[in-house]
Amino acid sequence: MQTVTIKIVNRSDNPLPTYSTSGSAGMDIRADLKDPITLEPLQRCLVPTGLFIELPHGYEAQIRPRSGLAINQGITCLNTPGTIDSDYRGEVKVILINLSAEQHIISHGDRIAQMVINKVETAQLLLVEELSDSIRAEGGFGHTGKN
Repeated sequence: MQTVTIKIVNRSDNPLPTYSTSGSAGMDIRADLKDPITLEPLQRCLVPTGLFIELPHGYEAQIRPRSGLAINQGITCLNTPGTIDSDYRGEVKVILINLSAEQHIISHGDRIAQMVINKVETAQLLLVEELSDSIRAEGGFGHTGKN
């Protein structure tokens, strides 16, 4: 695994994001709240983290749901994965939605999402009149069947 250095400002009293295990792809990030947020069923909200990052050019941070929150409480991230570009300097915030039938309370310090750092490539688009054939062709959206 390659390591990249990322500058971070933490304006919360929460610990810095960390990897839970040596094999984790994402770092857990926490809510930075003055007051708890009550998230009603099907309600969404923007949760501040108190974190500001400076990614090296050619990298992005993706904000992704935490699997435990998703399966156990029905809480997930909208706009998933959320992309933080290398030139963004604002606060990292997480869009959460409650997909359960029960209200959910988000408290200060709760682990609300995970952040994955990825290297990205810049694409150069080449305008053409047609594309080459492939076995799949235009098949999509379930074209390979149920099993």
